[in-house]
Amino acid sequence: MEKAKVYFTDFHTEAFGDGLPTKLKKLMKKAGIQNLELDGKFVAIKMHFGELGNISFLRPNYARAVVDVVKELGGRPFLTDCNTMYPGSRKNALEHLECAWQNGFTPLTVGCPILIGDGLKGTDDVEVPVEGGEYVDKAKIGRAIMDADVFISLTHFKGHEMTGFGGTIKNIGMGCGSRAGKKEQHASGKPQIAPDLCRGCRRCQKECANSGLVFDEQARKMYVDESHCVGCGRCLGACNFDAIYFTNDNAQAALNCRMAEYTKAVVDGRPQFHISLIVDVSPNCDCHGENDIPILPNIGMFVSTDPLALDQACVDACLAAQPMPGSQLAKHLADPEFHDHHDHFTNSTPESEWRSCLAHAEKIGLGSREYELIEM
Repeated sequence: MEKAKVYFTDFHTEAFGDGLPTKLKKLMKKAGIQNLELDGKFVAIKMHFGELGNISFLRPNYARAVVDVVKELGGRPFLTDCNTMYPGSRKNALEHLECAWQNGFTPLTVGCPILIGDGLKGTDDVEVPVEGGEYVDKAKIGRAIMDADVFISLTHFKGHEMTGFGGTIKNIGMGCGSRAGKKEQHASGKPQIAPDLCRGCRRCQKECANSGLVFDEQARKMYVDESHCVGCGRCLGACNFDAIYFTNDNAQAALNCRMAEYTKAVVDGRPQFHISLIVDVSPNCDCHGENDIPILPNIGMFVSTDPLALDQACVDACLAAQPMPGSQLAKHLADPEFHDHHDHFTNSTPESEWRSCLAHAEKIGLGSREYELIEM
C-alpha cells in the first residue's frame, strides 16, 4: 500500500519575502488542492474560533489564506464549527458567532460567511452511518457540514487534558458533532471526586453544563450526580488539585475511538483536504477560557488529504521536539518525583491518553499511519 503524502513547511520567513499566510497558500497548492473539483461547490472549512479569554487559537489570517485559495479555484467557502455542550461563549449560534467576531473572525476579515454547523441551539444535525464503526452506529453531525460538497479542516494542533493532543481527528470528530453528538462521544465514563483532595473552590462546577456536579454546603465538598453527568471531562481539566478522576480506566480510550468514528462519518466518500498548524501548542484545548504558555516550540504547517497520516506526522514532529522552558511540561519533567513517560503529551497531562485514537482510526480505515513527509 502506498504511503500517504504529508506536506510540510516551517514558520521561517525571509525579510521582505512571503508572509506566513502566503506560505500556507503555496503549501496547499503543492499538496494538490487544485486537484479537487471546487468550481461552484459549497466548501465547509472546519476550524475552532477559540473561547473568549483564550488567545492561542489560530489567527484569522490563516483562515483567510485557505478561503482565498478556495475562491481562486471557484469554490464557495464558509467557515464552520458546531456548538459546545458546556458553558462558555459558544453554546448556541448567537453566542458562538459573537465569540468568533470578538476573536477576529468576521466575513470582512476571513472573506467568506461563517455558519454554525448545527444551528441555533445545536439541534440541527444529520444522522450519518459509520461504516465499520464499533462504538457508533450513526453519528450526529451538524447539518450544514454534511450539506457541503467539499470538506476542509483547518486545525490548531495543541495539547488536550483528556485526549493528550487536539489534532485533525479531534477537530473533525468532536468539532463536527452536534450537541447530541458531543454528548454521545463523551458518554463512556463518569468522574469521581476524592473528598480529601477537594478544596471546595467550586471551579469545576462552573464548567458543568448538565447539572452533573452538586456542592455540599455543610461539608464544603463537591460531588458528582451521575444521573445528570455526561462524562465530558470538563471538570477534570478545571480542577487544580487532582481531586477529580475517572473510575472507568477505558473512558479516554472509548472517547478517542468514538471521535475517530465520528471523523470517518464526516469525511467518508467526499472530497477532503486537511491542514494542521503546530503553533502556540498550549497544554489544554482551545475550548478553555484561558491558555497556558506553550509546552512545545512552533514547528510548522502540515497538509494532507489523509487526516490520520496528518495527525501521525504532527505527533512525530512534536515528540521529537524539546519542551519549552517554564511550561507545564518542563515543570513536570523538572520535578524529581515525577515519572517520565518519555511522551510529551502524557508528561504534560498524565491523566490523558492518545494512542488509542490513532490505532482505532487505522483499524476502521480512516487513513494510514504510514506517510511520506514532503518538505517545501
